[in-house]
Amino acid sequence: MKVALFIPCYIDLIYPKVGIATLELLERLGVEVTVPLQQTCCGQPMANEGDQKHSVKTETQFCENFNDLDFDYIVGPAGSCVKHVKFHMDAIPQTETVKEIRTKTIELVEFLHDVLKIEDFPWADFQHTVAIHNSCSSIRGLHVASRFEWQEPYFNKTEDLLKKVAGVDVKTIDRPEECCGFGGTFCVTDEAVSSKMGQDKVADYTRHEVEYVVSPDMSCLMHQEGIAKREKSGLKFVHIAQVLNNGPF
Repeated sequence: MKVALFIPCYIDLIYPKVGIATLELLERLGVEVTVPLQQTCCGQPMANEGDQKHSVKTETQFCENFNDLDFDYIVGPAGSCVKHVKFHMDAIPQTETVKEIRTKTIELVEFLHDVLKIEDFPWADFQHTVAIHNSCSSIRGLHVASRFEWQEPYFNKTEDLLKKVAGVDVKTIDRPEECCGFGGTFCVTDEAVSSKMGQDKVADYTRHEVEYVVSPDMSCLMHQEGIAKREKSGLKFVHIAQVLNNGPF
């Protein structure tokens, strides 16, 4: 299996350990990984605001970085960014190369659960009580977990993977599918609403005596961690790649 690793800009700049954990994890699993070094933003922030004009350059550069179609997949540890590439990267001409890149892009949890079908992470040990936060993009865009508003049969690919790690105790909070309020540019344009939604999530974790919040989306965790720190909460936030790889933390 040959993959190209798609590291979103905010992970590269703010949470580099998540990128390292993703690379190490894939290599542990026998995957041949290439990391295009010129990658930057995929264009999601501009696209979210309807700014197609300024999405063009970032989307073009993304495709220039991943235009080697010899890869089986382009794997990214970020549901919202992968969702943008797969479903909303349309500011640029949809050439056959662009279509192929979009089709081959996949989120990390999906890749591990659906493609590699990993059954064990023998090197990992995480003796903590955790709550899972799947982002709205991951649930409703990529379908990594059942959508409660659709009344679907329950499933949760993130949970399936975490339960294969020694020591992990998964707690179910009251409203696990509820948005945390980050929403990309929403947290800027609707600051008060965004903050209150994040406070509700932190309170939910606290009620259930959670130690760590684990997610495939570091952007949501960034928002929630900021709120938790302001409230002087002891909650900790980590990406699922860090748990599955046993670090770095």
